[in-house]
Amino acid sequence: MPDADSALALKDFLRVQAVGPLAGTWSQWMVIGEIAAAMALGGVIGFEREVADRPAGLRTHMLIAGACALIVGLGGAMLGSFSAQYPDFVSADPFRLVGGVIAALGFIGAGTIFRRDGKQVEGLTTAAAMLFSGGVGVCAALQQWWIAVGATVLALLALRGALLLERQFLKSAKASSPSRA
Repeated sequence: MPDADSALALKDFLRVQAVGPLAGTWSQWMVIGEIAAAMALGGVIGFEREVADRPAGLRTHMLIAGACALIVGLGGAMLGSFSAQYPDFVSADPFRLVGGVIAALGFIGAGTIFRRDGKQVEGLTTAAAMLFSGGVGVCAALQQWWIAVGATVLALLALRGALLLERQFLKSAKASSPSRA
């Protein structure tokens, strides 16, 4: 398996070789691939939410992860394009772009949180899962594949595994508590 440096060198070589109407095509296909991978990983998290019968499920998480990968991928393309045209005037701050993605996800996630009967708050886990899917999308856009896949697995462990532990704990707590008459 080639290492990261040789993969980047190949990517740069192919980008340089594209001329004429194909110029920039390779990098566009790379971004589309990153979006597809982000959507697949976000879909895994969304599938768990779908199985849990939550309002934001498979499609929502796929679109969130894909949108984050799209925005970050376009940011890289914009930087490459504008810095080539205006090298003395363009500087990069990738943290602003990711910060904007996180702020947008905060608004989307807030829409899933509500209070039932003035007491119980619902939707926090779904909002957190949506934010997490967005983070996986950013990882895919930055080609941090191990982090993206590992984070997806960790999200599933947190969503499913913690739910099973929580149910077991509540079940044993109810069984051991004295009954009130």
